Amino acid sequence: MLLTKIGYIQFAHRLANMLLKKILSFCIIICCFTISAKADHITGGEIFYTCTPNTDGTNTYHVTFKLFMRCNSGRQFNNPTIVSVFDNATNQRVTDINVTLTNSETIQVTDPDPCITDPPKVCYFVGYYNFVLTLPSTLAGYTISSQVNYRIQGISNFQSFYSNVGATYAAEIPGSNAARNNSAQFTGSDLVVVCSNNRFAYSFGATDPDGDHLRYSFCEAYRSGVGGNNVAPPPPPPYQSVPYGNGYSENGPLGNNVQINSETGLITGIAPQSGVYVITVCVEEIRNGIVIAKQRKDLQINIAPCNIAAALLEPEYMLCRDTKTISLVNLSTSPLVRTYYWEIANRNGAVIFTSTEPKPTYTFADTGFYHIKLSINRGQSCKDSTMSTAKVYPGFFPGFSFTGICFNKPTTFKDLTTSAYGSVNSWNWTFGTSDSTDKQNPAYTYTTKGTRDVVLRVTNTVGCRDTAMRQVAIVTEPPITLAFKDTLVCKGDPVTLKAAGEGVFTWGPTSSISNPNVASPTVFPSATTSYFVNLNDDGCINHDTVTVRVTDHVTLHVMNDTTICRGDTIQLKIQSDAFTYSWTPVPQLSDPLVASPVAITNNKTTYTVKASIGSCVATGNITVSTVPYPLAYAGRDTMLCFNTSTQLNGSTDASTVNWSPSIGLSNSGIINPVATPGKTTAYILNTFDTKGCPKPGRDTIVVTVLPPIHACAGRDTSAVIDQPLQLTATGGVSYLWSPPTGLSATNIANPIASYNETFNQIQYKVVVFNEANCRDSAFVVVKVYNTGPTVFVPTAFTPNGDGKNDVLRPIAVGIKQFEFFRIYNRWGQQVFGTQTDGKGWDGSMNGVIQTTGVYVWWVKAIDYKGVPYFKKGTVTLIK
Repeated sequence: MLLTKIGYIQFAHRLANMLLKKILSFCIIICCFTISAKADHITGGEIFYTCTPNTDGTNTYHVTFKLFMRCNSGRQFNNPTIVSVFDNATNQRVTDINVTLTNSETIQVTDPDPCITDPPKVCYFVGYYNFVLTLPSTLAGYTISSQVNYRIQGISNFQSFYSNVGATYAAEIPGSNAARNNSAQFTGSDLVVVCSNNRFAYSFGATDPDGDHLRYSFCEAYRSGVGGNNVAPPPPPPYQSVPYGNGYSENGPLGNNVQINSETGLITGIAPQSGVYVITVCVEEIRNGIVIAKQRKDLQINIAPCNIAAALLEPEYMLCRDTKTISLVNLSTSPLVRTYYWEIANRNGAVIFTSTEPKPTYTFADTGFYHIKLSINRGQSCKDSTMSTAKVYPGFFPGFSFTGICFNKPTTFKDLTTSAYGSVNSWNWTFGTSDSTDKQNPAYTYTTKGTRDVVLRVTNTVGCRDTAMRQVAIVTEPPITLAFKDTLVCKGDPVTLKAAGEGVFTWGPTSSISNPNVASPTVFPSATTSYFVNLNDDGCINHDTVTVRVTDHVTLHVMNDTTICRGDTIQLKIQSDAFTYSWTPVPQLSDPLVASPVAITNNKTTYTVKASIGSCVATGNITVSTVPYPLAYAGRDTMLCFNTSTQLNGSTDASTVNWSPSIGLSNSGIINPVATPGKTTAYILNTFDTKGCPKPGRDTIVVTVLPPIHACAGRDTSAVIDQPLQLTATGGVSYLWSPPTGLSATNIANPIASYNETFNQIQYKVVVFNEANCRDSAFVVVKVYNTGPTVFVPTAFTPNGDGKNDVLRPIAVGIKQFEFFRIYNRWGQQVFGTQTDGKGWDGSMNGVIQTTGVYVWWVKAIDYKGVPYFKKGTVTLIK
């Protein structure tokens, strides 16, 4: 009777499903044509439910499908969306449900941590689809799933060439007696700021209404099964994983420095580089020691290029290779870290080192296990501290060797790791394929050729870990390396054939060979012979050939005797098939053991070469005669005044001469031309003779042409009796004034002139000399007045442009400093002003000639005694 009832219930359930599928199929066809929304703004999702058992053996599930969208995307959630149910026993579709959006909310970080520099905006728009689902209990249970297309672009832990990767979100309903289950629900906050290369904590913790034990792990994120942007039912499970890449995987979506606590769901570690990463956490519901269901949360996390003021260290420091010195640095680069306090303590907790430096260095006195603590900003804002450990056991060196490099043949790996402290206690090999092993000395057979990165990870009993990596080139045949493939020997001489490779060598023909089964046998051929070599590496075979040519003599042809200029180098050239050479005399040769050395020959020398092929020898001689260079002496360097000439007085024993450049020379083909260069010139004397040296003798003379002298005696001036007047000449290095009247000195640039009588004018001449005693002259006129210091101003002027009396110019006498000279018209308007002595008025104001009339002038100055001087007067402008 019980079996009949159960069968009836199952039949009724199947019938109801068939009717429901027909109705929903029609609805879904309509929806697929009307609903279209691009979902590349969706950033995560999860499904959870509660259960209400029914009296008829079915269970009613109150399901929530929760989706995350990035804020301000300008997009909307699909409304409705499609959620599907599948039978876990057959993966057959049970039903597809059109679910409308129940409600939505925005969650965001509104008060970011002040200890974060450049915090990112963390904001999600969250949508909730709530619906009720009634299902009969089954042995295998059900899977609830929904899909979206697509995830956002540019996900950092996906393979870089993938785009348009969708997402499938799923939850499990257990079967059998566990069908009356309330799923685990993730409760951790999603408002977490994660900064690249900084430590973080992100809770994916969950609660379970049934009190089931929960176990957490990273797991694969699912991609969608149907492409395109239309809302569509997901395909049945199993679901395909997203294309992890760039060194990330389903078990390490954020890299090896990030872990999840299997008991709490707390993700901790050091975040990778900035970017968007997909994380999926699975939580297993364990009841009575049995996993009844697995729930999932899939979220795309934005890791930002921000900085956290934190004390951040490596999880541990291994000083296991060749040093006891540790260099410490805070892994947080935040500018908000202002102070540091480091402590290193031994295993017993005794502090053995402290420092306040940002990057301290410490050398441990002994091996052992040590604690490291870093505290930042002690007693200030953004304070933090952290702990780490250091294992100091130098002398741990991983390594391995290998033999056999042919594919389809075993390659044997041998561990060569050494450990000065403790012993090696674990090995993990990866062979550049998906295979690995924990054996110490494994053998592995590659099925294809190519270069593989083989990695050995080892540990020892004192806690050291390290890695060795080597590239292994897998080939179709073992490589043979030959020192030569062709050689020449003297008849009767032995020669060693040199080969290298991994495996067993076999040489032939075996006649006149010392040992045909070694890598480098010695052979004694009586005639030219080709020797073949086979290399057998565990059945993997390669072949090659070496030809030994036999001769009974050495071919040697030397260059003809020659003549060179004394002291020159010459390359001694020969043609020969010899292997070795020996030249004499040795001191004059660059290398006496090469075929064509360079010789430095000062006197006639015969050079002898000995050319050898083993015991076969030939000799030859080259005589090099020397002839001295023709004598060339251009004379001593000289210096010329500008625009003057000099005679070049060279000397030589040669038959012909030539000067270059020829510019400025009276005759470039004589030994003593007259030179009149326009600028400093280096003249080269080239001398030639017919004594046998084909090269000219050369010498150089530099004729330096001084620039022209710009002699200046200063502006004409005036003075009063007993006034010291400073004269100043420029343009040279020495000076001579004349006449000496009133001068303090005549042989300096700046004599003082003083007068005790009047002169209408006195003209001084100054001769200016440069460093080559070249000269030029200049003149200055001094008028001497028998008055006190004054400024003379004419009473009228005629600015009509005839060149006569066009400018009203004041004449200062006995004045040391001219402060101003101003002119005003009849209305008191200033029409001219100057502070420069000797500058006058041309009768205009703003470019316009003023009218005829009387103008007032005013002068202010300081005389040579330092007494202020004022004077006013009038002047008539006549047009």
